[in-house]
Amino acid sequence: MAARLLDMHPQTLRKYERLGLVRPARTIGSMRLYSAEEIERLRFIKRLVEDEGVNLAGVQRLLSVAEVMQRIRPLLDERLVVSDAPRRRRLLRALLQLHDGLGLDGR
Repeated sequence: MAARLLDMHPQTLRKYERLGLVRPARTIGSMRLYSAEEIERLRFIKRLVEDEGVNLAGVQRLLSVAEVMQRIRPLLDERLVVSDAPRRRRLLRALLQLHDGLGLDGR
């Protein structure tokens, strides 16, 4: 059903799952169940691949960066960053992950 909804071949969905791009839940009979968030993620992946010409390695990297950015967003309240040392440490760790995820050398 998800393949029809997204106008994708079922094998493509299985490939994306093998690559770790999506992680659908499973029924007792091993049927894949895609959440609304995963359907949106699959639409995003499809747009990157088909419209933007991004290869799957690029998609993996972009999704990794997007996940780090989602973790960083709540840490960016300037007042709290200044006064909250644990928040600063979490922000620094997340920024370093983002740096590594982008493959930046810094030299």
